[in-house]
Amino acid sequence: MTDPFAPQKTRAAAWFRQLRDDICAAFEALEDAHTDGPLSDLPAGRFELRETRRGTADGSDAGGGLMSVMRGGRVFEKVGVNVSAVHGALGDRAQRSLTARKEIPGLAEDPRFWASGISLVAHMQNPHAPAVHMNTRMFWTPGAWWFGGGSDLNPCIEYSEDTAAFHAVLKDACDPHDPGFYPRFKEWADDYFYIPHRKRARGVGGIFYDDLCSGDWEADFAFTQSVGRAFLPAFLPLADKRRTQAWTEADKETQLIHRGLYAEYNLVYDRGTKFGLETSHDPDAVLMSLPPFARWV
Repeated sequence: MTDPFAPQKTRAAAWFRQLRDDICAAFEALEDAHTDGPLSDLPAGRFELRETRRGTADGSDAGGGLMSVMRGGRVFEKVGVNVSAVHGALGDRAQRSLTARKEIPGLAEDPRFWASGISLVAHMQNPHAPAVHMNTRMFWTPGAWWFGGGSDLNPCIEYSEDTAAFHAVLKDACDPHDPGFYPRFKEWADDYFYIPHRKRARGVGGIFYDDLCSGDWEADFAFTQSVGRAFLPAFLPLADKRRTQAWTEADKETQLIHRGLYAEYNLVYDRGTKFGLETSHDPDAVLMSLPPFARWV
């Protein structure tokens, strides 16, 4: 049977892969540029690549992706940039997870799904350089399709000028599509990236959106591309500015404790983590976001 949505799936998956390539190249270039300051005597970091597969009980092809992780670099202590395009049938738990937030026509009768996206988390060597998260994705079922994603900044030591600059780039990316997008998606990020059991946000926010389906696939895809393109201009200047700043042991302690908050959020609340594990995707790829070291007090 011909899939009438196949061209859109192909374009979306190719876009996420190209964005991965662009980001990885920019991050490796920043590693090369760090020739002075803390840890500049280390070898420049490089991404290690590994193909991932979505697991199935019968061993059938269910898609997969590419896991790209850099560890122990000059600038990045750990950064992962993963892409995937997976498909199959949703189990009962995953179906309930989706229908709890979105009505999907016919999902119970036809549980097929297709999903593709990019997911990035960067944990920095320098405590003054902010950690960051970004993802964009497209999801399809026979009864619906939608986009989601966003970027958010997670400094352990906040600089108000960095926060303002990050948000300004995201606003500039949103406004040409709809002036209401930035305030709406900023508020969504503030609500979503909140840790209820700690009664605090995990960072200084950004934008977050999900279930974006205006009925115009081209418009929604164009917006998602703008969000992806905005990531490097929003984050890279901050990492570049802070990479040579001197730090103390107390600064590093602050960073490790803040990373504990990040780990708690991703393991307890994050939708992407839950969905990836519920649909049997490679657990190492799903849990790539966890920091290499963290501390709890």
